[in-house]
Amino acid sequence: MLNDATDLRFFVAITEAGSLAEAARRLDITPSAVSQHLRQLEKRLGLHLVHRSTRRFSLTDEGELFYAGALDLLARMDQLTDSVLARSGEVAGKLDVCGPLGFGRRYLAGAVAEFHTAHPKLLVSLTLSDVVAGADAQHFDVIVHIGDLPDSSMVAYPIAPNERFLCASPQYLARRPAPGNPDELARHDCLVLRENQEDVTLWRLHRKREEAAVRVAPLLWSNDGEVVKEWALMGKGIMLRSEWDVADHLRAGRLVRVLPHWQPAKADVVVLVDHRVHMSARVRLFVSALQARFRPAPPWR
Repeated sequence: MLNDATDLRFFVAITEAGSLAEAARRLDITPSAVSQHLRQLEKRLGLHLVHRSTRRFSLTDEGELFYAGALDLLARMDQLTDSVLARSGEVAGKLDVCGPLGFGRRYLAGAVAEFHTAHPKLLVSLTLSDVVAGADAQHFDVIVHIGDLPDSSMVAYPIAPNERFLCASPQYLARRPAPGNPDELARHDCLVLRENQEDVTLWRLHRKREEAAVRVAPLLWSNDGEVVKEWALMGKGIMLRSEWDVADHLRAGRLVRVLPHWQPAKADVVVLVDHRVHMSARVRLFVSALQARFRPAPPWR
């Protein structure tokens, strides 16, 4: 016999963590407490749910069935709660949001705070990370994503348009004349942002029906977009960056577009939501709030 929904949420948490040690970290309890809770759950059910050893963690057939049922029951419980609260005009519960570091600091933090002000009974968390592993994605209700979409079970909802530009500082271009065509980029000092396991030294550009792919040899590279932008502002070389991050510097003349008639692939801002889970009222309202915040034109335009 289950105690309550806490048992369901606990089992979902340890399953998605992949190990008892990782589950303990995520639940902020000791590994021994996780093991004890799991033993008690199995005893109450009279079922063996998990194969576990020092190196191995996997679900039994009964565990797989219990996990799938727990996900379904929890989703329906959330839906019921949302429906009841909607009748009174309230939005409550927990909303876990994830987004990129730089964009999150500049644009998401304010959006989350404003949304909470409108719905003060919500418990909202904002996690900022430029790399979200597939397993970790399951822990968020909403993931704000920029750029190429990963292959996943998530559905994308458009938030804002976002171009990407090649740009450099006037100091750099005074020292090294701007390239006249994409091939000349290979002979320039280039600054590269390494993220999302992409082939970041292959810069792909297009112009009308023409396409070009240039392999650049980075003078400097970093996994932090803010660092790469600072290097460009210091005159260290040419970088490829999102419009949202450089639009102010372009307007002020601190950066200048390079090869402006050649366009890198767009990196629009979207929200990712797991299609396997019913979209709750709080998620639906948050997505709508983000869309309204960045329309008719995003603040970087």
